Amino acid sequence: MNNIKLILQKKGLTQTWLSSELGKSYNMVNAYVQNRRQPSLEILYAIADLLNVDVKELLVSNKKRQN
Repeated sequence: MNNIKLILQKKGLTQTWLSSELGKSYNMVNAYVQNRRQPSLEILYAIADLLNVDVKELLVSNKKRQN
């Protein structure tokens, strides 16, 4: 699971922009954004660079917080 959609929204960027910058089709980026498909680590790092965030921010933790 990833937070690409959330970060795109926070930064006011579009999937069209991200697909253009990555050199990937809109459909592929949409699959990443909708969590139907997960990007490779190489692509995930490229997305983090383009969005100017730490790669960890793109990932959803597999650990639940303990209160």
